[in-house]
Amino acid sequence: MRVWVDMTASAHVLVFRPLIQLLRRRGDEVEVTAREYAQTLQLLELHGIDAEVIGRHGGRSRLGKARSLTSRLRALRRWARRRDFDVALAHGSHELTMTAHRLGIPSSTTFDYEFAWLQHQLGCRAATRVVVPAAIPPERLARYGATPPKLLQYPGLKEEYYLADFEPDRQVLDPWPIDPGRVLVVLRPPPDVSLYHRHSNPLFPRTLDALGRDERVHAFVLPRTEEQREFVRGLDLPSVILPERAVDAQSLIALADLVVSAGGTMNREAAALGVPVYTTYGGRLGGVDEALISEGRLVPLTDPRALDLRKRDPAADGRVRRDPAEMLELLLSARYPAASTASTSEP
Repeated sequence: MRVWVDMTASAHVLVFRPLIQLLRRRGDEVEVTAREYAQTLQLLELHGIDAEVIGRHGGRSRLGKARSLTSRLRALRRWARRRDFDVALAHGSHELTMTAHRLGIPSSTTFDYEFAWLQHQLGCRAATRVVVPAAIPPERLARYGATPPKLLQYPGLKEEYYLADFEPDRQVLDPWPIDPGRVLVVLRPPPDVSLYHRHSNPLFPRTLDALGRDERVHAFVLPRTEEQREFVRGLDLPSVILPERAVDAQSLIALADLVVSAGGTMNREAAALGVPVYTTYGGRLGGVDEALISEGRLVPLTDPRALDLRKRDPAADGRVRRDPAEMLELLLSARYPAASTASTSEP
């Protein structure tokens, strides 16, 4: 079987790493395309995944995004037209599902935030299958044309699947002089180029300032863009550690005492790894975050003074591991759209 995977953001590399390994292990051919954005290309290199780089992010403006979309769709069609793919897989890449639909290739898309309206209107309608967590109420997806049998749902978090074989590498801390007595905090800024996060959120900068001046803390900041990196560097906060390139963020999270993130993936990675995590996200909460908050696995932060800055017991293991082969089976069901593929939502 020939499989096409498209990656348009950093988190997609993590989601598809174990799935690509499973496909290749059983003898399938996998080709990967990627968009130049954030740490996507660096993470592909870090994980040893070769990809054809096609297009880049269109920036903050709607016009820039529209031009980038149009250009990338043309380029993807030219690239994929004669490659005879059996199925195409994406994590929210509407460029892939739209291109696959145009070329008659069955496709699956997966995501775990349901309020990216334009992305899902384009991507879900073009997809053969839409695969999402069971925590997302199905009625929120019907407006995108994602209803059974197109819609399939899986239990838990996607992070519990792609981190199933993960064990942290303590060498990730080696480049920096870490005082083991200080509280290790990992921070992730807001997705300030996303259409669904258009208003600035003052809470994260306040939190960064408070932690960056706290001598009890090592505050690792993992920017999404070079603009964010330059902004944080310019603050010159004494307790901030700012990696210059993409790092093994999952190991940092697993070794951290707590995580503070304005986005989604890092919050859920911390929850999957059993690490205390606070969210400063300023947009509308999706079903997954709502469920995590109700379970006490994610804490909304309204004031930096509410952070519980203490060392975590390394023996405490709150991890949840799930089999990525089950996720892959749901995605590959796009090849058989007429078949009755049952969704599951058991915990």
